[in-house]
Amino acid sequence: MSLRVVIIGLMMVTALALGLIGFQIANPTRPTTTAVAPLVPLTVTYLVAAHPVSPGTLARSDDFTLRTVTPEKVPSDAVISSDEVRAGLRGALVRTYLDTGKPLLNSDLMRPRDRGFLAAVLSPGTRAVSIAVDPVSGVGGLIWPGDHVDVILTQETQQAGQRSAVTSEAVLSNMRIIAVDQDMAQGAPSSGNTAGKLAATVTLQATTDQAERLAVASRLGRLSLAIRSAADDEKTETTHAVTNADVSTVRPPMATPVGARVQVIQGDQRNEVNFR
Repeated sequence: MSLRVVIIGLMMVTALALGLIGFQIANPTRPTTTAVAPLVPLTVTYLVAAHPVSPGTLARSDDFTLRTVTPEKVPSDAVISSDEVRAGLRGALVRTYLDTGKPLLNSDLMRPRDRGFLAAVLSPGTRAVSIAVDPVSGVGGLIWPGDHVDVILTQETQQAGQRSAVTSEAVLSNMRIIAVDQDMAQGAPSSGNTAGKLAATVTLQATTDQAERLAVASRLGRLSLAIRSAADDEKTETTHAVTNADVSTVRPPMATPVGARVQVIQGDQRNEVNFR
């Protein structure tokens, strides 16, 4: 190989190296940057009273609302919100008075599965009495603990020689529901899938006299429950019995039966007495 060829090769290599160095100087390597999302502060949502809640109240979903704060501002023992917590809350017993906006604490509640819950729910001097219901008499399964209802008795009577008569009357008014079947948590079954389940029994809070009236009424005829509006006051109304004649003209009222007629003689006086 000639010296000239070697010199030319060295010059080409040198020129290529110098070209690469010049290219790097003209186009320096820039570091790759990655966009960083802004930090979002962590928050916690807990429950507060939506309106004044009295002690002994069976909690409803509309009794509480949500408040969202940063973790350091969450009150100690506050009930933290979640779908499961809110479902299990309905029907729990509120043990202390809660003013509007006051945080709900776990210590403020007695849950349906806690020992002594049913006894704590009952007002002093009252009892728990259960009655059988079906999809119709139980208002299609739409009655929940905490509701107030009227108990209506419907019965059919018949006297000798007379057409039968159907009568209906409210035997008890403004009765408080404390349990539906074995679920005392409103709309929150403790276990299992109870979707579509209809109640077979409803437990009412009653005085001793009311419990006795319920026992007799359940033997006389069919008992139905009528839900009262939440806006109704707690006074009980005086109602009168409704008969088939009040509802339909097809079945006239029963004729007044005529009983035995007895003549009573006292000295010179004679009186007739009708026994019906």
